[in-house]
Amino acid sequence: MSRTALRICPLCEATCGLALTVDGGTVTAARGDRDDVFSRGFICPKGAAFGAVDSDPDRLRTPLVRKDGVLREAGWEEAFDAVAAGVRPVVERYGPHAVGVVLGNPNVHTMAGALYPNVLLGALGTRSLFTASTLDQMPKHVSSGLLFGDANAIPVPDLDRTDHLLLIGANPLESNGSLCTAPDFPGRLKALRARGGNLTVVDPRRTRTAKLADRHVAIRPGTDALLLAAMVHVLYEEDLADLGALAPHVEGVDDVRDAVRDFTPESVAAACDVDADVTRALARELAAAPTAAVYGRIGSCTVPHGTLASWLVDVLNILTGNLDRPGGALFPQAATDRTPRPAGPGRGFALGRWHSRVSGHPEAKGELPLSALAEEIDTVTDAGEPVRALLTVAANPVLSAPDGDRLDKALGSLDFMVSVDPYLNETSRHAHVVLPPPPPAQSPHHDFAFNTLAVRNQVRYTRPAVPLEPGRTAETEILARLTLAVSGMHGADPAAVDATVIEQTLAKAVREPHSPVHGRDPGELAALLTGENGPERRLDLMLRLGPYGDGFGARPDGLTLARLLAHPHGIDLGPLRPRLPQPLKTRSGKVELLPEPIAADLPRLARALEARPAGLVLVGRRHLRSNNSWMHNIPVLTGGSNRCTLHLHPEDAARLGVRDAQPVRVKGPGGAVTAPAEVTDTVRPGVVSLPHGWGHDRPGTRQTHAAGDPGVNVNQLLDGGMLDPLSGNAVLNGVPVTLTPLTDAKL
Repeated sequence: MSRTALRICPLCEATCGLALTVDGGTVTAARGDRDDVFSRGFICPKGAAFGAVDSDPDRLRTPLVRKDGVLREAGWEEAFDAVAAGVRPVVERYGPHAVGVVLGNPNVHTMAGALYPNVLLGALGTRSLFTASTLDQMPKHVSSGLLFGDANAIPVPDLDRTDHLLLIGANPLESNGSLCTAPDFPGRLKALRARGGNLTVVDPRRTRTAKLADRHVAIRPGTDALLLAAMVHVLYEEDLADLGALAPHVEGVDDVRDAVRDFTPESVAAACDVDADVTRALARELAAAPTAAVYGRIGSCTVPHGTLASWLVDVLNILTGNLDRPGGALFPQAATDRTPRPAGPGRGFALGRWHSRVSGHPEAKGELPLSALAEEIDTVTDAGEPVRALLTVAANPVLSAPDGDRLDKALGSLDFMVSVDPYLNETSRHAHVVLPPPPPAQSPHHDFAFNTLAVRNQVRYTRPAVPLEPGRTAETEILARLTLAVSGMHGADPAAVDATVIEQTLAKAVREPHSPVHGRDPGELAALLTGENGPERRLDLMLRLGPYGDGFGARPDGLTLARLLAHPHGIDLGPLRPRLPQPLKTRSGKVELLPEPIAADLPRLARALEARPAGLVLVGRRHLRSNNSWMHNIPVLTGGSNRCTLHLHPEDAARLGVRDAQPVRVKGPGGAVTAPAEVTDTVRPGVVSLPHGWGHDRPGTRQTHAAGDPGVNVNQLLDGGMLDPLSGNAVLNGVPVTLTPLTDAKL
């Protein structure tokens, strides 16, 4: 007999509520939850395919342990015994930094991935941390850290109330949004236009989002920061800057005026391939709108000046008075945020507290560039031990990072490797132990990270829709046991990890004067926590201490886990609201509009005024039915438009003698790939586009459908040497490439 179970979708950043049809232990259908307080029934093709993702027959069901060079099925005890025996000797002989940790994008889509990696890293003590952030949004973290003193204080556009939205390097009609959690992003953009608002899109491709816009500016890839700097110049030159209520909270306004003096619309026009009149119009329209927001995403982050572009997005919001006001860009406040501290100066944000061993890349937000992982493994220097053991959690850097061939070889040279992954993929095939988490229907869900980026404050939690299958281990327990195994506590009760976190959190909270539990007994508070297990007790703790919490009885109407469970479709906490100066943690206690690292990088941007690509440049693209390399093994999510083809403009195709569907050899700084051409005017002349996440053609994997239609790895065109120096983010867009059409004889 079928039943309905609620589940928050974990397949992209929109976090839509789903109503699942469950027959026995199988999810047979998924539809949007019309009563969900945030998504109101919206669903995309990925969410509709939840059951197919959940029941993929290629998902691993038991651990794999390498014996005599071959991965074989094993029990959980044997697997964790092998982890402890493989990792601890590396730590004891070479030190903790010889153990690398790679965290992939799916970590932020699971409850376990939010609760345990920081505990794991703290217990291990390694500085060799690499994450998907340096292939994506690290420039935004760095610019936010420098501007606001907190790398996680990221303002999001108030989509539902703004009058004017400028999107740069973003395609939310296909990505569903990123660093801006918004179910039904397409519907929100249509509503903007229906109420008389204006949508402007800056993108070298005429994406689905660009087709919806009032104005589409087909910029040359990689020049976003130049265009934004020229817009800032216009605000000053034409006396359009007006901070309004922000003025008391901002310092450095005159310094920015001087810093952008040479970035006139005329001076950037040739580099950006955008007429000066268009640039001036963009700035004037932004300043004239009753409310407005500028929003930049991956296309403006994964370029040589990604941090400067991210900084300039917020500079424009600030100079037009649109930061921290309704209809502009505001700081969300999640229910599990820490207890808000009083406004005032903080510690600020520092870059380069340590550096990578080989190339000397500075850390950012505690991370080293994922592009540098291969050299940190395969290169011997006098600066310290190479990475000899590696833990990957929901990560497939062989496909997602530049120069996968080199990394592929490097992984094969490790002393020991552990992968927490449901698949045997291009990365986990190198592991000595693979620990597979259960399917998403068998896991609880709360969006810790994405609620800090949501366009409306709300809170939702769903328990597992399907009981844990016999022989499976919860992902939370897997990561807790992994923490114990690598930190010298193998065999201890995994519940001790949660208990320790709760004890330490409460001990700190009772010492903080602004805490609602200041001066109380931590033991008594711990006894008040509810929940069926340690992760739920930790969620209850965070809710109670958070900005909407009950403060363990101090605010009787506040949030608790029990109250949240009584509202299965979630609790609406209201629209975003102004919060300054409370979120600021800079040393001055103000928005520091021109931080020193930004000022020091501007001469590099000035040199880009003279840069002109001689030939074609490469950009990526997203598909609505895909998310990086996760979903190419799901038949219902591949085919149709979700194909690995090379987009190129008809003018370029004619010039190079390329026919539609003809195989084309693409060569970049790091290598070459062959893909079928797709001639289309949705890319501007001089630009070609390949999607991210393909290349499922390596032996030893167990992803049957993906291997049958492998596509090519666009990141193999990169050598890993092109980085945004402030953030360490990989340059994935605006990369020079050459094309050679192939005949059958050349294949």
